[in-house]
Amino acid sequence: MTESNIDRGVRALRDRKKHYSIFSLARQAGNYHQGWQQAWRHAEPKAEYDAVIIGGGGHGLATAYYLASVHNMTNIAVIEKGWLGGGNTGRNTTIIRSNYLWDESASIYEHAMKLWEGLAQDLNFNIMFSQRGVLTIAHSEHELKEMSRRVHAIRLNGIDSDILSPEDIKKFVPIMNMDQNIRYPVMGGFLQKRGGTARHDAVAWGYARAADDMGVDIIQNCEVTGLRRQGRRIVGVETTKGLIKSRKVGCVVAGHSSVLADMAGIRLPIASRPLQALVSEPIKPILDTVIMSNAVHMYISQSDKGEMVLGAGVDKYNSYAQRGSFPVPEHMLAAAVELFPVLSRLRMLRHWGGIVDTCPDASPIISRTDIDGLYFNCGWGTGGFKATPGSGHVFADLIANDRPNDIAAPYALNRFETGLLIDEHGAAGVAH
Repeated sequence: MTESNIDRGVRALRDRKKHYSIFSLARQAGNYHQGWQQAWRHAEPKAEYDAVIIGGGGHGLATAYYLASVHNMTNIAVIEKGWLGGGNTGRNTTIIRSNYLWDESASIYEHAMKLWEGLAQDLNFNIMFSQRGVLTIAHSEHELKEMSRRVHAIRLNGIDSDILSPEDIKKFVPIMNMDQNIRYPVMGGFLQKRGGTARHDAVAWGYARAADDMGVDIIQNCEVTGLRRQGRRIVGVETTKGLIKSRKVGCVVAGHSSVLADMAGIRLPIASRPLQALVSEPIKPILDTVIMSNAVHMYISQSDKGEMVLGAGVDKYNSYAQRGSFPVPEHMLAAAVELFPVLSRLRMLRHWGGIVDTCPDASPIISRTDIDGLYFNCGWGTGGFKATPGSGHVFADLIANDRPNDIAAPYALNRFETGLLIDEHGAAGVAH
């Protein structure tokens, strides 16, 4: 994949960013950080903005930041019904990768990956981005052959991907059970070395602080109750803090996207379901990569605090509840203990659920609507966190210019009319 104008723009923006002295940290430490200002202002809404972003998660905050930093739109508000990052941004397993099959998916996730690789510098905030690698394992000859085909396709798009034999995997992950007589024997796998994890709350905080520094109003505890229209044009957002006027409104609310769309009389092709994850009690470092298994719907990594972070596939029913059912984690833990016997005596520390909104083709919607000035960014399913910077960057471009760029164009709503779907179930079928 050659460098696009968008990539060059990102690089130019990064080169222009100011670098603050590390000595300021040492000076503040001397007085117990008493001189530190709040990371962002607690703004109250103004009567009118040039653009309003609904949703104070990673994607929404990133959109506001790039509207300000790239498109010089600073009269912007981000409105959030709860606290920043309290939705799916704070309820995921933080995995980042770009090894997707289809060209359209490869384009947006690799765009996001390039932004991830310089994001701490761009935001002047430690997001704890760790390129520890993401290894997807195969449990049958058929799955291994399919992985080989996928790796070659991924490489054609200039994205790193390597096939690993069982012997390679044993060297890479010594604690994995490589016995060929277990229920799901490890036959091989493929690795993206540039993949890894980041700290989800730090990502939200970093974008919030950077957007606030550029004049963006961040308004928390402000629930949207309606979308105000004049004919086929949006004119404002009705909230629990009153009407906020704007002729451009971007909706980035993950699992509740269909609820907002209904306020505007739009029906989206989206199903919202719980997605579960859990962490164990902390232990010493034993796993320095991310392991995924599509066949058994289990993925695992170890946090910087020592907790084993485990996730699975989505529950099979629609719901807006941030909790799940017992069979999913039971199945996940059975697979995890079989692959990693060393974990068998660990106790679960906490368990949670997020709400994922999934389109029929397992790809997102980044689109204008037939209401002028109303835009939706949703349907990321289980892959939302990894896309955060790329999603915000292209969505900001769409809102600012009222037209999609080359990366976002395939994700328009009209693909469900034309049939030009982006079928990524093979890469996004397991929650990650």
